[in-house]
Amino acid sequence: MPGSESSVYEARYPWTPFQLLGGAWTGRLVAFRVDDRGVTLGGAPARHAGQTAFVPWHDVSAVVLWQQETAALTPMRYVGLRRRPGAPALPGPNASLSRDRTTRLAPHIDHDLFLASRHINLWTLDRERLVNALRAFAPQVPLEEVGQNGADG
Repeated sequence: MPGSESSVYEARYPWTPFQLLGGAWTGRLVAFRVDDRGVTLGGAPARHAGQTAFVPWHDVSAVVLWQQETAALTPMRYVGLRRRPGAPALPGPNASLSRDRTTRLAPHIDHDLFLASRHINLWTLDRERLVNALRAFAPQVPLEEVGQNGADG
């Protein structure tokens, strides 16, 4: 696709001590990426290689922005993927959470979406650039925003 490189959306973590200790000082770690092949969900900086997941477009039915209420003053923000039924399990920081646990943490989010989500922490999500990347690479994939009550909005 001509000019598609400019449509790639990529957010990276800032440099962390984990990178220096782990020998990964050649570049900043990818937190989230949308390109012509699909979506990359980066792992937590301390376990990046083992938790990073790539999801091809044929497995993605929606990109979802959602929040988890906590005792903190601001909710935890997430980006996640609704995936086709039967898509393979993904590695990630949420991979070992049970359905009961995800329901307790975020009752408005279904279990599979929770497992295919990443906390927006130590990096910033640029919604406009994300929308542009989705239009360029997967116009059939909507961007959904789910409120705490489970409704879009």
